Amino acid sequence: MKFEAKNRSRRLRKKLRVDEFQEFGFDVAWQLPKDTTSEQIDAFVDKFFAECIQPNKLGFGGEGDTIWHGLVCTEKLGSCTDEHRIAVESWLKDNGATAVDVSPLYDVWWAE
Repeated sequence: MKFEAKNRSRRLRKKLRVDEFQEFGFDVAWQLPKDTTSEQIDAFVDKFFAECIQPNKLGFGGEGDTIWHGLVCTEKLGSCTDEHRIAVESWLKDNGATAVDVSPLYDVWWAE
């Protein structure tokens, strides 16, 4: 759903999260070896948050076991950048994840 009105007030633009208030994020998916134990999965995800997500002031919402998928966005109002995408993709690949897929940036509130 897109709002096409041209003369929205700043307050309305902020409420609708459009124009200068748009927020961009990206989807990410990866796979761990099928024989990965629950403890190893927990350690991997903890390390992912400690070394990649938190230092870059990002948030991650997702789920998985040996196959993961989720959304990455900023932890506060704002937008992710291509540098964030590259950092997440590189960290996952450098730390043993396979089938890593990172989407282009998209508007997390009004994705089509």
